[in-house]
Amino acid sequence: MKWFALVCVMTCSAFGQSDRLFFPKNFIWGYGQFDVAPPHNEPDPNLCAARAGAPQYGGVNAPCSMFARYMLWGYVEVRPFARTPLRRLLFFGEPRFLFGRNLPQTLYTASMAGIGWERTWGAGIEIGHGFEARITQHWLFQRFGARDRYLGPADLGPNGPWGRYTVIGLRKYFGYRKEGE
Repeated sequence: MKWFALVCVMTCSAFGQSDRLFFPKNFIWGYGQFDVAPPHNEPDPNLCAARAGAPQYGGVNAPCSMFARYMLWGYVEVRPFARTPLRRLLFFGEPRFLFGRNLPQTLYTASMAGIGWERTWGAGIEIGHGFEARITQHWLFQRFGARDRYLGPADLGPNGPWGRYTVIGLRKYFGYRKEGE
């Protein structure tokens, strides 16, 4: 009788796992990354003119010093459905935070002053054989704190490197990496 009870418990628990409609095992995945740019190689989010450190813009005291030293970013993907054709549906987000206070050719600091963030989000659906159809929305660059205002004639506005856009795309996955080989 104990053997029958054990088999029943194992079968029922296995059935319960695969019978879920929402939030299957490993329904969320992603990665995070922190980057440091060496001096004379700062990421330019295109918020300040390239010559923002020139004397006519204020030199080392120029208010528009939004050239990054540090980037913190990541990718998160959620697949909330476990069964039915909806299991192919996915949602994703990719935030990117920029930090620093630098002026090319003029001022190089290790400052962690927040510059702002840009974000991308969207949805997709697997269509088979390693292909996904995706729709992606990219938002305008959002500045942080005291930098969220007009910073003089070198200020290029809030559009950032790409501006705001929406695209429809097709992604193809290929190959895989097997640990230890």
